Amino acid sequence: MKFLVLTDLHQKTENIPWINSLVDEYSPDALLYLGDVTDLGTCVQAKDILSSIKGRKIVLPGNCDPRDTPSEISSVAEDLHGKSIEIGGIYIAGLGGGNISPFNSPFELTEEEIDAKLRPISRKGMLLMTHAPAYDTLDHIPSGVPVGSKAIRAIIDEFKPVLALSGHIHEDYGIKDIGGTICVNPGPAMDKRAAVITVTDDQVAVKLIGPEGA
Repeated sequence: MKFLVLTDLHQKTENIPWINSLVDEYSPDALLYLGDVTDLGTCVQAKDILSSIKGRKIVLPGNCDPRDTPSEISSVAEDLHGKSIEIGGIYIAGLGGGNISPFNSPFELTEEEIDAKLRPISRKGMLLMTHAPAYDTLDHIPSGVPVGSKAIRAIIDEFKPVLALSGHIHEDYGIKDIGGTICVNPGPAMDKRAAVITVTDDQVAVKLIGPEGA
């Protein structure tokens, strides 16, 4: 299965043609969107943005999206917040929102809430989609401090997903192997970053896409 992975567009609608060009170029089985469609915007704006993106879209809300995003986008995309889905034999579990931060953004969850929502839908070897990264895993802000979720890290350590996708931290994009789990932060779509990921028989191939020369 081939997935186009995007996150953190933050309402930069001028990048939608670029996203659609990636859909045309790579013909993914689905687009996995990891949150922050808007930049403290409305559900109507989130819905309008998602409706203008081609193909099958499986979407999480981010910490900068409204709390009612999951229900409001259901007519134009597949919401995966606190839910699971199976595509081509691949089990995918998802959880949106951010862990608690000093910024008091609209969609934040405590570590206890993250665990309570994510653990019941987790399975060994799953594909895990979250907006927030796991603690000490592609979660370092420019000062070098890790700000990810310890609950998500515990889920990864216990269930060992074949692949764990996250966004949220714009600066710490890339790929990291945590005990056999391939963790990927594609980088923010607002900066024209994305990833194309192919999963075949528990083998994961990742291609990071970024601005020319970056």
